[in-house]
Amino acid sequence: MLLLGVVALPSCNNLLDEEVVSGVTDDFYNTKAGFESAVNAAYVGMRSFYSSERGMTLTVFGTDTYTNGSDGGFKYVNQYTAQLDARYAHVNEVWNDFYVAINTCNAVVDRADTIPDLDEQTKNERVAEARFLRAHYYFILVQLFGPVPLKVHENTKIETEATRAPVKEVYQSIVGDLQYAVKNLPESQPEVGRAARPAAEQLLARVYLTRASSAAAEADDYAHAAEYAGHVIHNYDFQLLDDVGKVFEQGNEHNAESVWTVQYTTDPLYNNDEGVRNDNTSENYASRFFLMQYDVLPGMLRDLKNGTPWKRFTPTPFLLDTLYRDRVNDDRYDKWFTSVWYANNAGSIPQDPATHQPKFKVGDTAIWLPGHEVSDAFIASKPYLVVPPRNYTQKLYPSLNKFDDALRADNQASGVRPFIAFRLAEDYLIAAEALMKTGKTAEAVRYINTLRERAAKPGATPAETGEHKKAMDITAAQLNMDFILDERGRELIGEQFRWFDLVRTHQLLTRVRAYNPDGGPNIKDFHVLRPIPQDQIDRTTNEFPQNEGY
Repeated sequence: MLLLGVVALPSCNNLLDEEVVSGVTDDFYNTKAGFESAVNAAYVGMRSFYSSERGMTLTVFGTDTYTNGSDGGFKYVNQYTAQLDARYAHVNEVWNDFYVAINTCNAVVDRADTIPDLDEQTKNERVAEARFLRAHYYFILVQLFGPVPLKVHENTKIETEATRAPVKEVYQSIVGDLQYAVKNLPESQPEVGRAARPAAEQLLARVYLTRASSAAAEADDYAHAAEYAGHVIHNYDFQLLDDVGKVFEQGNEHNAESVWTVQYTTDPLYNNDEGVRNDNTSENYASRFFLMQYDVLPGMLRDLKNGTPWKRFTPTPFLLDTLYRDRVNDDRYDKWFTSVWYANNAGSIPQDPATHQPKFKVGDTAIWLPGHEVSDAFIASKPYLVVPPRNYTQKLYPSLNKFDDALRADNQASGVRPFIAFRLAEDYLIAAEALMKTGKTAEAVRYINTLRERAAKPGATPAETGEHKKAMDITAAQLNMDFILDERGRELIGEQFRWFDLVRTHQLLTRVRAYNPDGGPNIKDFHVLRPIPQDQIDRTTNEFPQNEGY
């Protein structure tokens, strides 16, 4: 399994027919170069989850913010029908990929003391990276599945039995790993994407916040969550960007607000894992899932700038009408959702029947979603297509643009941009929630208002800008768990938080029933956990229990 984790990255290429076989032996990983290779390979599992089809489907779908688009083969994840069972491919893939990555992490930790010519500082830092990653993998697993097998040493022989460790024990391991990482990681790293201390502190804050509302909760979890989120906010040089539109601007992913990113590359050899599994679900496809079907409309054709519209996730009315209701003062909807498409196809521009001339030119507006209702007469008066909310469908809707990727090789290629997994805005939200839970409401409100003021629309004058910021402020009386959840929805939309947030706050059933028209009728109590993969149950010689309900 160690060799699989390490060799998978360089040995896979869906463009080749040849079967590439590595000549690397186990002894290589007992050398300094092999040890460094194993550390690097421990990161590979992150691309199995972040910005991938499986990670997006497991976290965005089936929530209060997104429901079915017209395309895609995994609608049952959103609809909570009987097809969401132990045979569901994504849970099998996450489980297998993560345990391969965990075993690679374990090999790094177990072998570190035996590597010749490895200085103490480098050893501790690399072990800290491996333990950060191991904690991260287990944290996702425990949120998805509850009790899971807890392995903290390298597999050196075939094992056919497995048991599920209690959630409390898994969390203790996660916290221990992250505390070690905080102590031993440097404040920054020379290589982008390598974990540093702020990333470990942010993940630790996230873990404490999540554990605090679980059956494994400890009395000081909220206090610790606020503490570590505060460290990231105050102890380093991270800053909230003044313009929310710049946070996800392509080429600017490693900005002052970005704490840790999962790396992708323009080299197709490294952007998927088809050498391990013949599918496309590990590729960076986040740019495709949120896009409406613009490419068949008048004046338009598919191009790299506008993206490849797979129409997987349609925003719910709750997302558009409630979370982003305030578009006078709050800039986030305008910056993070595309509502105008400009003509790029002269051949499909309709002609004016009176003049027999094109109604508009390439570069002019071809499609506009005003975001509010307009009259039929207004629609008829425009030369381009106007789509008000009453005409939204599973193919036509405002499109989240956080992950737009114009640098792909072509319309069929995987995404190349890094995925911002940790950013400073989340620390403000963690601190606010944790402080509210510990009775420090005034301090919590300051964090919320700082984040909200950053999102205020710029005005034509300083006075107008000030009015927008003032309107974004809330009072202590307005701060409660529903507001926190709504604010997390506004700020973190699409960033693979929502299903986890609804589960940890015990709001998944309530909110899906209230706001997701496709999932609401079917969701049941047991859906707060995902099914244990049938693959795991079948290959275990002892009894391996399934989660209740599946």
